[in-house]
Amino acid sequence: MPELPEVEVTRRGLSASLPGSFVKGADVRERRLRQPVPADLAATLEGQRLVRIDRRGKYLLMRFDHGTLLVHLGMSGGLRVLPPHTPARKHDHVDIRFEHAVLRYSDPRRFGLMLWIDGWQDMHPLLDSLGIEPFGAEFTGAWLHRATRGRRCAIKQFLMDGHVLVGVGNIYASESLFRAGIRPGTAARRLAGTRCDRLVDAVRETLTDALAAGGSTLRDFLSADGEPGYFQQHYFVYGRDGQPCRICGTPIRTLRQGQRSSFYCPSCQK
Repeated sequence: MPELPEVEVTRRGLSASLPGSFVKGADVRERRLRQPVPADLAATLEGQRLVRIDRRGKYLLMRFDHGTLLVHLGMSGGLRVLPPHTPARKHDHVDIRFEHAVLRYSDPRRFGLMLWIDGWQDMHPLLDSLGIEPFGAEFTGAWLHRATRGRRCAIKQFLMDGHVLVGVGNIYASESLFRAGIRPGTAARRLAGTRCDRLVDAVRETLTDALAAGGSTLRDFLSADGEPGYFQQHYFVYGRDGQPCRICGTPIRTLRQGQRSSFYCPSCQK
């Protein structure tokens, strides 16, 4: 599933060419996503100007003159900017036709969504319960220390809880914990203030490096201009079970947490 870096890479790619453009029309070939695409989406968008594109967690918020198109990429979704009249393929479900280009939503698994919100208010059930942003001013070591007091869950599960902190999924939680020298199974409540400071820095550093590399492409992800991400080439632990640690040479180990695999170095992480 695309995580925060992949969604932000997509946002930046779309923002490079689409804002200021007017919608000429829309074609919805398949409405059956995680939630149905609005039946009147084409009529709603036609003639509207795209003002800007924001991101909240893993959601894209496309701000038009009279409302917001809320987009989630799901497990395998992607948005591409293509030349007009580019033929659609099997899993190309929605086209938004601008004056000079087509914005195409593709999603083989159809776990994504595309919903309309009247106005620019970020008031929607899918957004209301989201946690803080990892690049936001609120995300500090002091905040993390307060938020983890009394939490019996493992720190990796805490980082991945979108109601607390948005956008840090399995890949980047594993990589951040390695950089911070913290094992994924450590109880969140046991982290001292200095370790919280180090983990906040590690999360931001990991996400920043992932953005610079265009995100991660493990299966389906491509940026808005069709380019894959390359951050997977720099993973310290994720998906490297049994391979030597890039720092100390100790074989990377894996454990199961909440039906997901967690990867760590038993020497570098305590």
